[in-house]
Amino acid sequence: MESKDIITGSDSSKWRELKDKLFFGIVIALSCITISPIALILFKLIVKGYRQINFDFFFKVAPDTLQAMSAVRNGEILPGGIANGITGTLLMVALASVIAIPVSILIGIFLYENQGKPYANLIRSLTDILQGVPSVVLGLISYIWIVQGVTKGFSALAGSVALSIMMLPLIIRSTEETMKMLPISIKEAAAALGVPYHKIILRVMIPSGFSGLMTGILLSISRVIGETAPLMLTTLGSTAINLHITKPTSAVPLQIWEFYNNPNMIDLVWSSSLFLLGFVLTLNIIAKRISTQFN
Repeated sequence: MESKDIITGSDSSKWRELKDKLFFGIVIALSCITISPIALILFKLIVKGYRQINFDFFFKVAPDTLQAMSAVRNGEILPGGIANGITGTLLMVALASVIAIPVSILIGIFLYENQGKPYANLIRSLTDILQGVPSVVLGLISYIWIVQGVTKGFSALAGSVALSIMMLPLIIRSTEETMKMLPISIKEAAAALGVPYHKIILRVMIPSGFSGLMTGILLSISRVIGETAPLMLTTLGSTAINLHITKPTSAVPLQIWEFYNNPNMIDLVWSSSLFLLGFVLTLNIIAKRISTQFN
């Protein structure tokens, strides 16, 4: 009887091990299927785009149609690069960050400090709705507000406003959730020492939640840096490097769209896409490292 029980227990243990291995294999297979499109996209971008990545690519403006046609006909690398798009993208993202980050952090702290109150619930609901608004609609709003009402023409400022509106929801919610994760004792200790309320926020709460805030900021930048639709309605684009916020400027996503419409510029489409993907990937890695290091 005892030997029969031992045999039964051994068979049950082997069956459990077999099920564990089978389930583990299924998880690995499904994971490979999931990441395979990303791997194929990366492989395609690298194979198609690496030839154009050189010094000129980062420091010269895009070639005109005649130059591109001559290069394609001779089987040469396209002259020039996307310097005007890179500078325009950095300018508009910087302006959008200046607009969105302080406002978003203050709103996030307000929502944290007034949990359950009707006005805070209304703002939270509007923030969730704003996150789902199509980017082209935000571009149209910026066109009416800034292009027609302020600069009287396409400008980097208008594009920055559109991008800043897109950044608001993610930073607001990440700020609120970060504040919720902080121990209440930190705030109480600062208040017990007689620290003014505004200094508790600026000197205690924000530094304590730096990792969460920075992660939300970098992820919001990663989200908006590849947007094209709102920029088509606000910045128009420029063939030259322009750092004036009230003048039309270019951006890497805009250039990709322009290159796509020109069959002689296809190589620059792949290279620009590879650069944009690498830039976004770098921001996400930095956000992950910051989150891991400060937690």
